[in-house]
Amino acid sequence: MKKDARYWIEKLGLMPHPEGGYFRETYRSSAMIPESTPGLGVRGPRSVSTAIYFLLDTVQCSTFHRIRSDELWHFHSGSALAIYAIGNDGVLTTHRLGSDFEAGDAFQVVVPAGYWFGAEVLDKAGFGLCSCTVAPGFDFNDFELADTSSLSTTFPQHRDLIHRMAD
Repeated sequence: MKKDARYWIEKLGLMPHPEGGYFRETYRSSAMIPESTPGLGVRGPRSVSTAIYFLLDTVQCSTFHRIRSDELWHFHSGSALAIYAIGNDGVLTTHRLGSDFEAGDAFQVVVPAGYWFGAEVLDKAGFGLCSCTVAPGFDFNDFELADTSSLSTTFPQHRDLIHRMAD
């Protein structure tokens, strides 16, 4: 049996994610970081770490968004993903998450806290299955979907990419 996107969505019990793609939380640490911890920038107490499965197929992208924690992406199966990250200074970094090291892929990619980022499958006939680990742990209170118009105004040099990733 060929393991396509539908196979993994069903096998792993993935659900649609608000940013695009499919996900399922697989881990939430019971250890907590208090709300008053200096320098973390999260709102309220947080688990030390969380993890999800995340899958993108050919017709979806992970639209630009940001969170208040570092996010580490881990490649599992399928085609390579391009992860686009824009820092507050406007510098765009394009990471390749996958298994073709000759093409510049890496098994792991880090997106720093506060960066605007999105992702897409590079092979438009494929899918990409990965996991994402967030520390301090993910909470939707720390999640912000980009307003395409506003983000394009802030970073006009990346307008085409921002609009393409919004569709």
